Formats: sequence, structure tokens, C-alpha cells
Amino acid sequence: MKFNVAGKALQQQLQAVSKVINSKNAMAILDNFLLRVEGDTLYITGSDSENVVTASLEIMNSEGDGMIAASAKILLDIIKEISAQPITFCVNDNTFEIDVRFLTGHFNFMGVNPREYPTRTEHAPEALSFKVAATVIQKGIDKTIYAVSSEQIRPIMTGIFWDIHPGDITFVSSDTHKLVRYINKECAPGIEASFIMPSKPAGILRGLLNKEDGEIEVTMDTKSATFKWGVYELSCRLIKGTYPNYNRVIPTSSPYKLTVDRSSLINALRRVSLFASKASSLVRMVIDGSEIKLSSQDLDYATKADETVAADYQGNPLTIGFNAVYTIEVLNNLPGDMTLIELSDPARPGVFQPLVQEEGENIVTIEMPMQVLE
Repeated sequence: MKFNVAGKALQQQLQAVSKVINSKNAMAILDNFLLRVEGDTLYITGSDSENVVTASLEIMNSEGDGMIAASAKILLDIIKEISAQPITFCVNDNTFEIDVRFLTGHFNFMGVNPREYPTRTEHAPEALSFKVAATVIQKGIDKTIYAVSSEQIRPIMTGIFWDIHPGDITFVSSDTHKLVRYINKECAPGIEASFIMPSKPAGILRGLLNKEDGEIEVTMDTKSATFKWGVYELSCRLIKGTYPNYNRVIPTSSPYKLTVDRSSLINALRRVSLFASKASSLVRMVIDGSEIKLSSQDLDYATKADETVAADYQGNPLTIGFNAVYTIEVLNNLPGDMTLIELSDPARPGVFQPLVQEEGENIVTIEMPMQVLE
């Protein structure tokens, strides 16, 4: 097997596929890329046994189809050094020896039998498919991935829940401290379905979709989902289980309305949280009339901080506590300059949303309050 390829294009696709490969793998074969040549196309595959990413690119002067597994680290290292020039790969299909030639020299190293590389499981016959704009998926992951839980004690909370309806897709994530629900009505999947996508493939998909404006073909069954677009394909194993009824935990009638400049509140929270307890990050909010009084203290170090932020508040005077780290995360991931916070009492969740929702979208985030001692 022999072929020529542009160094820069190869480096770009190797880097894209490498995002799925773990630094430590239970199976040694997963430390490798699987390179497969069919005609004038090179397919590069990487896997961590649960997720598979494949990228393709055009090659020249191809002599013979074939496959080889090659060390991901070695390939990335050498292609980085010679990416500015054309590269020729010569592979001995019997000994698995790989010779990488460039203008002024060559690298020679051993590959691995490609038949040892695990194959991707095909979808069940009852699998469902739909097409959706890449921007819809990217926005959905962007808005929700930060709130995914990292605690393996509840696996279903460690992924993003896709709730697919004929006229929209709802993306949901929660770590029990906060919950994000993002609805995008700019798409029409035409089916009813749902699945929980683990955070790792969601992050990889978001990165690969960066600046992509085409359509994605999504195919799913009860065990896995596959995303195809352009020269890329990502397959991932789904999280088993039933996602909690997210609509039930979002308050529908919070009587108190607080409107505040998002950036002003973020900056104030950052300053006040410097003197909050490191264990709780508790910031106390006293809300009344046209201002929010923020305060924090750390009894262990005898420190405290206070700051006032201008706001528009409609409701009875209220004192409530929030974890500053979580609140800053929530505010950072909301669009728009002004934020609407709906409250009811110090023990019920606060509902955060942009004052003006973007067209065709709706995003709501709830955050659980913390106990405040008077």
C-alpha cells in the first residue's frame, strides 16, 4: 500500500481524530490510529472502545487499497514536524512496516495488524434517523455541557439528554445543583425520540462542529448514536436509563421578578466570592427595590465582603443564598445583556433566563439555593 498526501491536511485530520483517544487505554490497540485506503480516499479512525471518530481526506497516487494501525503518538509527532510538505506513505502489508517519506528524508517504524482494531457495532434495524443543522447541535451542547454531572454514582446525570420532537429538540443537563433546559425550534426532526449522550463524545462533537454550517445526519438506536457530516463521522455509546422529568422541577409560577445587568452581577459575584467560605462559596443576596446587596464571609479567616448591584426588583424583600461558583457559571452561559431571575422564597430554586430570548430558542436554568443563617 502506497499513497501521497498533503502534510497540512493530514495533520488537521489526525488532530481531530486524536481527541477521542485516551491517554491510557485498557487495550493497547486503542493507542493507534486505524488508517484505511479505498481508492483516492484515506480514512483515519480513532477509538476509546465506546466512542469512534473517523475522518477522511483525499490522497494522490494511491497504489493498492489496504489498512494499517499506526501509533497515534508517533504519527502526530512526526507529521507535526513535516506538515508543511507533501508526504508519501509506504506500507508493507505483510510485515506492517511503515515508511514515511518527505522531501529531505524519511521515518521508518512498525505498525500493528489492523485486524486487531475493534470494529464499530452496526445499528439495530429499528434505528431512527433525522437530519438537523450543525448549528442547532452545537448550540445545544454549548448551552448545556457545563451543567453535566461528573459524579458516577448517578450515570444518567453524566450526559446531555436529547428530547427530540417533530418540531424541535430540547437539550437538558443537570448536576443536581443546577439544571439547564435549552429548546431549539429552528429544526424539524420529524420524529419522537430521546437519548442521553455522554459528556466526552458531546465535547468532541462540539469541537468538530466548530464553524460547520451544513447538515448533520443523526442515526440512533437504544444503544448508540452516529453523527455523519462532511468528512467526519462520530459514533458513541449512549447512557442507559430514564432521564428524570426535567419539566417537573422547573418552577412555573415564581412571583418575584429580578432584572439585572448580567455582566455587572458576574463581576460583583467574582469580587465578593473572594472572601466566601472555600467549602461552600456561599454568597448572600438581600434583594429589595432597586438593588441587590451581596455579602460573603469566611469565619475561619475572619474575612468578609459586601457589594451592591443596581437592579429592578418586583416583589417582597427577600434574602437568599447561592453558591457563587455555580451562579457565575449559570450567568456566563446565558445570552444577552440583561438577565431575568424569578424567585419565590429562600428555599425554592431560582429561575435564570435571558430577559429577551433569541428567536426560535428558549433557555431556562434553575439553581438550588443554599441555607442562609440570619
